[in-house]
Amino acid sequence: MSELQLLGDRYELGEVIGRGGMAEVRRGRDTRLGRIVALKMLRVDHSTDATFQARFRREAQSAASLNHRNIVAVYDTGEDMIDGHRIPYIVMEYVEGQTLREMVRDQVRFLPERSIEVLSATLDALDYSHRAGIVHRDIKPGNIMITTTGEVKVMDFGIARSLADTGMALTQTAAVVGTAQYISPEQARGEQADARSDLYACGCVLYELLTGRPPFIGESLVSVAVSHVREYATPPSALDPSIPPELDAIVMKALAKGRDERYQSAYEMRADLQRAAAGLPVAAYADTSAATQLMAGGAPVYDETQVAGEDTLEGDEIDEDDEAKGVSWWAVALGSLAVLAIAGLVGFLIFRNSGGPPMVTVPSLTGETREVAEEMLTDRGLVPAIDSQETNDADQVGTVLSQDPPPNEQLEEGSTVTIAVGVEPDMVIVPSVVGRTQEEAEAMIQEEGLNVGNVSREDSDRPEGEVLETDPEGGASVEPDSTVNLTVSTGVQEIEVPGLVGESRESAEAELDRRGLNVQVITEPADAPEGQVFRQSPEEGSSIDEGGTVIIWVAEQPEDQGDGNEGGDGNGDGNGNGNGNDGGDNGGGGDQGDDTGTDEGTDNGGGDDTGTDEGTDNGGGDDTGTDEGTDNGGGEGADDGGGEGSESDWNSQTPTP
Repeated sequence: MSELQLLGDRYELGEVIGRGGMAEVRRGRDTRLGRIVALKMLRVDHSTDATFQARFRREAQSAASLNHRNIVAVYDTGEDMIDGHRIPYIVMEYVEGQTLREMVRDQVRFLPERSIEVLSATLDALDYSHRAGIVHRDIKPGNIMITTTGEVKVMDFGIARSLADTGMALTQTAAVVGTAQYISPEQARGEQADARSDLYACGCVLYELLTGRPPFIGESLVSVAVSHVREYATPPSALDPSIPPELDAIVMKALAKGRDERYQSAYEMRADLQRAAAGLPVAAYADTSAATQLMAGGAPVYDETQVAGEDTLEGDEIDEDDEAKGVSWWAVALGSLAVLAIAGLVGFLIFRNSGGPPMVTVPSLTGETREVAEEMLTDRGLVPAIDSQETNDADQVGTVLSQDPPPNEQLEEGSTVTIAVGVEPDMVIVPSVVGRTQEEAEAMIQEEGLNVGNVSREDSDRPEGEVLETDPEGGASVEPDSTVNLTVSTGVQEIEVPGLVGESRESAEAELDRRGLNVQVITEPADAPEGQVFRQSPEEGSSIDEGGTVIIWVAEQPEDQGDGNEGGDGNGDGNGNGNGNDGGDNGGGGDQGDDTGTDEGTDNGGGDDTGTDEGTDNGGGDDTGTDEGTDNGGGEGADDGGGEGSESDWNSQTPTP
């Protein structure tokens, strides 16, 4: 790209902070408002491709219409000439932080509580976009960012579609849209995605946060996509027994093959996660217990490491018991053909759409400093691995002397590139141990001929005993027998839940905030003063992790709808010349009747209206008068100034307990 300094005569271009298959993102500055922004631009090599142009503009339209705290904000859009090509761009909120993909790749472990928080915020964003009629269609860890302040931001609505855009059904375009590890069964079959497809992807993301791996792993994109179509995922607790059964149930419900078997809205799934966080029974239990039992024993669960379509699938094997039960080998053969057909269809659709797995060109790193080389690799979605190589040339110390693989080789995104960094003779490289346990870190440091120095402890939301940082940092060149200091997490602190029942909502919220706890408020009619807490979960005296959520139920008073038996002052509207309203049950009525009385008033029932003073008659019976009035009740009747008005639904005035 040429050295274009100003985009759209307004935005200063800075360094590249991200690249994808369609676009690159640069840090920028809005010269009018003086704020830092992120500038997303369509790659020049796609500028003449109408499909990429349309997709990029669709992202701008979709994201610009969404204004939510958990969605990366779009400030502006436009086009500019770059290298002789008209390039569209999007000006977005600049967010500092890491994507979930980067955190998982760095082996960051998510506690169940933090996993719930991240997914709840993601579902909050999706609930908003779904209500706006927009389906994301590519929810994955790489599109969910955690800011430096711990906030969750959903980004990249590049393949989002309006729910009303039925003319763009995927079956008509013959393209699979999404990322293989997180794609829903219907998307893998080339069908149109809806809001529940996003929820399936959320189930995949939650699975990975809890277990450290996606629900399905295969040797190719096709095998993974086919797994989503016909295989059951192993329950998360089978990989990590410490995962609570409530989260097991929620994940398995979200990963149901049929859309109708999943959560039907992001709000519904988020509510179940909140119940799990509060230690309450979750709605997913009843829906997933049978499926979980099947997967625990008896159901054909296929070997997820093999390519789908091979006849070695465990679920298709025949034994004598099957023959004895009358299972025809034709059924097995047809089943195998079905697998091959699905694999062929999914393979055709995926590779037609994407041209194969995302590939990255390995850059030339020799001669670059270690820091620059690492940045060049991470910018391209590659993972750097540091090795050391002794050198007597002082100018080569700290620079890359060799790399594996060599420059210009094509690798799948996420692959590892090893770089050998020059060190002085008898110098060693400090190993990268951040994210390891203290025991693992000490062993790795000592293996390099280094000593473990001071071990300081720091409050953190990371698990207890996890290394947060080292001094010197990983990758630094030091003399043998040097000392490396560690900073280790003390783990999440437990907080005692205070007694909140009987307190006002404001007082309860303030106390929870003071203790570093979050609050979820549910308002319900109750036999307690309005605004008072009448229930809480967890109970007083319980211990929960710092930053955990306490649910409080706050009383609200039901609207006073009357008991249908009061007749007002006297017996209602008297005989005279005033107008009155005979409202019956305030329901679906619209029938007019004559109401005659001397004073203005309201008759909300079907009762006798014979009074002489102003008032309200909510009872049942006849309404007589001499002047014309209006009957707005739910029943049919005519009040002719002496006649009887019939109100059929007056009992519905009784308040529901």
